[in-house]
This record gives sequence, C-alpha cells and structure tokens, in this order.
Amino acid sequence: MSAAKTIAPHLPYLRRYARALTGSQASGDAYVRATLEALLEGQGTLTQATTPKIGLYKALHTIWSSSVNPADHEPAGIGRMSPDMRLQALPPRKREALLLTAVEGFSAAETAEILGLDVAGVQQEIVEAQSSIEAQLATSVLIIEDEPIIALDLEALVKDLGHDVAGVAATRSEAIALAKASRPGLVLADVRLADGSSGIDAVSDILVAFDVPVIFITAYPERLLSGERPEPAYLITKPFLAETVKATIGQALFFHGGAKP
Repeated sequence: MSAAKTIAPHLPYLRRYARALTGSQASGDAYVRATLEALLEGQGTLTQATTPKIGLYKALHTIWSSSVNPADHEPAGIGRMSPDMRLQALPPRKREALLLTAVEGFSAAETAEILGLDVAGVQQEIVEAQSSIEAQLATSVLIIEDEPIIALDLEALVKDLGHDVAGVAATRSEAIALAKASRPGLVLADVRLADGSSGIDAVSDILVAFDVPVIFITAYPERLLSGERPEPAYLITKPFLAETVKATIGQALFFHGGAKP
C-alpha cells in the first residue's frame, strides 16, 4: 500500500488535533501541510514508528516543536476563557500530552513515542495540565441538598478540589437567597428538597438571575430525563461515587465560559 493510502484515513484526525494544538484551523492546516511535505521529501518516515498513525503524529510534532516557544506561560483569568482558549493557555508540552490522550485516544505509551518522552513523563505532564486547569478554575459552590450526610460529603468533595462552599440550602427559598447573596460559580442541586419544594424550580429561578453551570445529583433522574423540558447537561445519580462527582465538576467548569475565578 502506498504511503498516501496509508495515511489518508488518519488525516481528518490529524487536522483536528493540529487545530486544537495551535488554536486555529488555518494554523493547524498549515502544520499538517508542512508535515506532509516533509514526509514526501523524505525528512521523516512512517516505518520507524510502531504504527503509521503514530508516525504521522510524530512527524507533525517534529515540525511543531521546532517552531513553538517551550517556555511555560499561563495567562491570568483562565476561568473566564472559552475551552479552546483554556487549552491554549497551557504550556505546549502539557497541552500536547492532554490532547493526545484525552482527545485523540492515544495511550500513555503511544503518546510517549510521539512526544519522545517516557511514559512517566507523559503521565506527569497530564497530571500537571489537569491540576493547572483545576487551580485556575477554582470557584465557590452552592450545594442544594436536604440530606445532611450527603451535604457533608459534597462539601468535603468540593473543598478537596480546591473550591469554596458558598453555602448549603435545604429548600428552594434558601437556595435562591443564598445564590443571590453569594453568586456562586457552580451549583450542585438535588431534585427533591426538605419542604417538598423542587431543586429544579430553585435552579430555574437562579438561572433567571445569572448564568452558572449546574450539576443535578439525584435519586430521581427520570424527573429530569422526561423530554418535556430542556434536560441538564450534567446529571449524577444517587448513590454517587466521589470520583464521578469530581470529574463532573471539572468538566462543568471547564466547558462553561462564565465560571467564576
């Protein structure tokens, strides 16, 4: 099979990766073109890599690494940025490791081959990238939950991630009052509250006042998945795992442009 036919199936994904890596389609496509030209001129070879796909990405990185400034630089105010801008705020090597594993689906070993690192080095870059994003997105969290034990568990999880707790509300009226007073950067909400009121209604009232990401944590997910109203982007079913809550909080803050720094 010719080199062109070998790499053709991978080019759409390489373009996607280059676009995310550089921050623009035009720039990403320019790097892809330069990579293909280098391969045609014999400056790189696909056969030296474990797979043609890995070789293609490795060739792109040869071009990319020769033109970027490796100095770590993270602009302030990342919490107000779009997801794409947050990625661009990461130092290049951390951005590469995160994108190759989280977006492109390469294993740590494959990513290490592409970047010329060992597996431990790749894993360290990923951990530092995630920690950097989490630190910059630290915010205050309003917990709407009427069960004291669950509320305490959520408080502990939130604080463990480096966030502040704006308050804990057990009823709709308490939630609205706390939200207006503290303007949290994230809301964790139960559906059924202590006085028979609804966490759904409380959140609806809060969202009228200001934009904030919301994660519903409930034993009654069917109430939110009926198709009768806009369904939440983030929904966790009780009983929940701590890691599920932590991962969902990170995702909600990362993909919400209005998170409070």
